[in-house]
Amino acid sequence: MATQTGGTRSSGGARPGGDAGWRGRVRDILAGLSLASMNIPQVLGYTRIAAMPAVTGLYTVLLPLVAFACFGASRHLVVAADSATAAIFSSALEKMAPPGSPHYMALVSMVALLSAGFLLVARLFRLGFLADFLSRTVLVGFMAGVGIQVALAMMRDMLGIATTAHNSVLQLTQMLSRLPQASVPTIVLSACVVGLILTGDRLAPRLPLGLVTVVGSIIASMALGFSRFGIATIGPIESGLPRLRLPDVSWNDMLALLPVATSCVFVIIAQSAATSRAFAVRFHDPVDDNADILGLCAANAVAGLSGTFTVNGSPTQTAMAARAGARTQLAQLTFAAVTMVVLVFLTGPLRYLPRCVLASIVFTVAVGMIDLRAIRAIRRESPGECGLALVTAAAVVGIGVEQGIFLAIALSLFRHVRHSYEPHTMILQYDGHSGLLEPHDVAAGRQTLPGLVVYRFCADLFYANSARFGADVRLMVDRAPVPVACIVIDASAITDIDFSAASDLRDLFRALRTRNVTVIFGRVSPYLRADMDRHRITPVVGAANIHAQLHTAIAAARALLPRSDATQQPAV
Repeated sequence: MATQTGGTRSSGGARPGGDAGWRGRVRDILAGLSLASMNIPQVLGYTRIAAMPAVTGLYTVLLPLVAFACFGASRHLVVAADSATAAIFSSALEKMAPPGSPHYMALVSMVALLSAGFLLVARLFRLGFLADFLSRTVLVGFMAGVGIQVALAMMRDMLGIATTAHNSVLQLTQMLSRLPQASVPTIVLSACVVGLILTGDRLAPRLPLGLVTVVGSIIASMALGFSRFGIATIGPIESGLPRLRLPDVSWNDMLALLPVATSCVFVIIAQSAATSRAFAVRFHDPVDDNADILGLCAANAVAGLSGTFTVNGSPTQTAMAARAGARTQLAQLTFAAVTMVVLVFLTGPLRYLPRCVLASIVFTVAVGMIDLRAIRAIRRESPGECGLALVTAAAVVGIGVEQGIFLAIALSLFRHVRHSYEPHTMILQYDGHSGLLEPHDVAAGRQTLPGLVVYRFCADLFYANSARFGADVRLMVDRAPVPVACIVIDASAITDIDFSAASDLRDLFRALRTRNVTVIFGRVSPYLRADMDRHRITPVVGAANIHAQLHTAIAAARALLPRSDATQQPAV
């Protein structure tokens, strides 16, 4: 989907969107309530990765959500705490200060502020175009990889097993080695929650099952004392709203944090763009990546000022929002309002929420992110692109979200360059029945007319494919049954020639001229003609041999043939 630079701001926040009327607003509010019930416990879990107090997880879904709703464009993207960025800064900052200490918390907030600054620069330079390199194939693989990664991460809480690794493969290895330590009551409760949600999705997909499950499990935990059975709960959470202030960090610390913030920004832009586009494609919504970058900038700025950590566009939470029925940022604003109520009044009951219930809810969402139908469709139509999707998914799971995204972009570009490096080339021949020119593969001895070859090269000419062009031309001239007097280049697909290719073409055309072979160009666009003039190709072939239409180029070529040859139209 192409990036749109205007007219999309109305699709974010509580601004008017595709869903008009009170029914759409009520649906989004209910979706926001359900989203809050599932995601508030989840962001509390991310604080374990970030080594921050539990209450700071709630701060990530308060002011940052409101800021993105006001400045971002995506109707679906949920901006909150994220495991990828949390793992990046926690592993770096634990070497600068003891985790959980006031100095550590100040460093974490400063990373968020620096990330906001870098995102503002990215917006000013309109770097949203980087998201154009995320094809639908990459997005399908990315979402599948994130789904597998999150599902594996949730399984440890569903089994009641503690792991220390951040990498998904290492997490799985640790879980398998510690299976004898699994908690049977935790497994039973997790299985019941997963079964309830999957069954409910089939029988009553519109019910807020996440909300019902969370509230019901809290009540049951308070009444029955789940902790007595070895079922872990979230535990005590500090109450109250955040205070806005600048983190107290020295200049030297700020300089040391620049590489950390840069890494976070790369992940934020890539992951948020991938997530936003994936759901925009699903719901046929417009995209404005630059406006989303501005929204992410604002979200991280208020995150740093409110004492919490870097926020990001979350694939899992966005999937939860879409699954709950959210279609505009009104759902996210409702989520923020519920978070405020929880911070002021409800941190007490929340402490009884079993971790395995939260993990089970997220697990079902993660599994739903693996779109097997789309993968099968890609495999059926383009096995090569299916391989790219699977490699993307494997990279996200095996080496991480940020590395997986950049590897996928690199592979996409390599695939595109490979197509340009080996473009389709053909010789146009007259059809014996219709008399029209039809394309055929380049082969030795094949001509359009005796002494005439009409050759089509289906790509721009650059340093990597100019040798292919020259090899085809030499094959057609050297292996011709009748000496070639003229070659017509159908340049309809050529719009650009780089310096290296131009040098190769000049040498080729001079060599052909010594063999009395005339080169004529047809269907030359103004862009190509400008390149031919600039690279001094025009004087080599002659300005009279450059035509805007193919039929005039062929007519000029036929005039150079012996009369008996020019009147022939051989069958294919």
